[in-house]
Amino acid sequence: MVTRRRLLAAGATGGAAALIPAGWAASGRALAAAAPLDARDIPKYVTPLRIPPAMPTVATDPERDTYEIAVRQFRQQILPPSWPRTTVWGYGSTTDPDSFGYPAPTIVARMGRPVRVTWLNQLVDDRGDYLPHLLPVDPTLHWANPAGGIEHRDRHGQWDGSPQGYRGPVPQVVHLHGAHSAQESDGHSEAWYLPVARNLPPDFAVSGSAYREFRSRFAERSGLRWAPGSATFEYANDQRPCTLWYHDHALGLTRENVYAGPAGFYLLDGDDLPDGVLPGPTPTRDDPPNASYHDIPLMIQDRSFTADGELRYPKRYSGGGDGPPTWVPGFSGSTMVVNGRTWPTLTVRRRRYRFRLLNACNSRFLLLSVVANATARPARPVLPVWQIGSDGGLLPEPVPHERVALGPAQRVDAIVDFTDVPAGTELYLVNEGPDGMYGGGRPGVDFPPADPHTTGQVLRFVVTDATGDDPSVPPEQLRLPSQPRLGTAQRVRRLSLNERMSGGSMVMLLGVLDERGRGLPLRWSDPVTEQPTLGDTEEWEVRNFTRHVHPVHLHQVQFELLGRGHSGQVRPDPGERGRMDTVLAYPWEVTRIRARFDLPGRFAWHCHLLEHEDNEMMRPLTVLPRGGAAAGDGGSTGGPAAPPTASTDAG
Repeated sequence: MVTRRRLLAAGATGGAAALIPAGWAASGRALAAAAPLDARDIPKYVTPLRIPPAMPTVATDPERDTYEIAVRQFRQQILPPSWPRTTVWGYGSTTDPDSFGYPAPTIVARMGRPVRVTWLNQLVDDRGDYLPHLLPVDPTLHWANPAGGIEHRDRHGQWDGSPQGYRGPVPQVVHLHGAHSAQESDGHSEAWYLPVARNLPPDFAVSGSAYREFRSRFAERSGLRWAPGSATFEYANDQRPCTLWYHDHALGLTRENVYAGPAGFYLLDGDDLPDGVLPGPTPTRDDPPNASYHDIPLMIQDRSFTADGELRYPKRYSGGGDGPPTWVPGFSGSTMVVNGRTWPTLTVRRRRYRFRLLNACNSRFLLLSVVANATARPARPVLPVWQIGSDGGLLPEPVPHERVALGPAQRVDAIVDFTDVPAGTELYLVNEGPDGMYGGGRPGVDFPPADPHTTGQVLRFVVTDATGDDPSVPPEQLRLPSQPRLGTAQRVRRLSLNERMSGGSMVMLLGVLDERGRGLPLRWSDPVTEQPTLGDTEEWEVRNFTRHVHPVHLHQVQFELLGRGHSGQVRPDPGERGRMDTVLAYPWEVTRIRARFDLPGRFAWHCHLLEHEDNEMMRPLTVLPRGGAAAGDGGSTGGPAAPPTASTDAG
């Protein structure tokens, strides 16, 4: 059993923590020597929006759909066509070399029909030698650390004197974000694997410390054994239809791996509504060329570039010199990218469209609205964005928004109705979220909005005449299917998001609460405290003792948001009343959620600000078999815990 004494000892020791300066912005030097590209020099709205196609299968039989998907390095036109191409990583089918892209093709799945994917790490060159990272890597974090060998993998590394940091083979492991996945298919951060390369150093670990266990579990379940440089996962798709996405999740390297490009949509379809009620179609396998789509996934990201078109990511928080790359606490790119293109244009008909909005930024929060003037601030919305779903599927009823808030990793399923907009009209999707850390509040009042000439603009719509009838139902008339609420909780768990001064900097960590309601910070390697019993429903009361909003993500489950505020009793907004896998925890508030844990094994929960996740703001989550020992985390059983008091650890 984990005792308070052990937790106090663990919270006071350990390796590198997430050192957060009082404020941050995108700064530092890129790995490449090229000068940064001024985002204001990039022409906007000269490139059509790219809609990712459906991922090709390698087999389809009565039992399941089977894919073989690799991550590779290639060059892609992200900047406008007259500008240089950009070197990126991305997923694609090994059966179709033309399928590789950033973002990747969409995996199209159906509720109740399993999908099996063999994920391959093919970050090698044409000679079979491994490719180093595109970006500077701080090797001193608690990370995958292949150079540490078997004994020291998944631990803190050491700097070898190279000004570019770690330059070895790059670990990969894929997490299907929001999926109800068994532990061996979840994409555990310590189940990474290196590519099969001819020049792998003999003393390097080729896989993470959890890889062998999960390989054995998958073999027991399916009879299949993972080949070197790969992992095979199976997704049961036994959850409500919803918009998921897949991305890399390697320990201590997710921020830079995802920034390099590997991410894609996973659309889980079903029979929750009759055909034609919602706008469609979305891309599917074997679509004819030039097919028209009215259900469009939009992956929104921020990126910075060098003058020669390459990705630019800070080498350190500030300053230059030839020292090692140093982890930065957050990142705001200077350019907005949608589906792999900077500031694209989407031509729409006078009809309704369904947009699967995904914030796939590392750290940026988005506040999105549809306007007629791209640069006027405050933005003046001209069309409502009708939210019909969140992370885990459809809402109880449609919700109109003038402005949609999206934290990193969150999804909003939305309808925008262009029916009454005159042909020839140009409208814009704009962003009024901040260009730095987000603490909540209103743009222009509590924080300056994003630069209206660059990161404040996202996408242009050009409206044209309708062709044919639109059979979809107007959003204000939609009747969405209800979903039963989760049952009574068997346990209330009291958790914390913490910041405290350490050596002149701010340390940010997840943790629990002690008996007096104070935050007790913990690191990834500290004893496991979140250990639900298989089949139980729990309420988690997450107290945010920091000044920033953190998107908190739980693996395995889609949960309900119960309340917010200083007491945790303020009802959620209407757009937050569906199932979620990522919730925004606001400063100095309690965020209360309810989840049912019905799959056993090892998972995780973490902040989805990727820079935070990569440096200790992630904790293990272990679902115990019934009868397992409970964790000593300050939680209670049988009823709500007392409201926590202010933390003495707060800076």
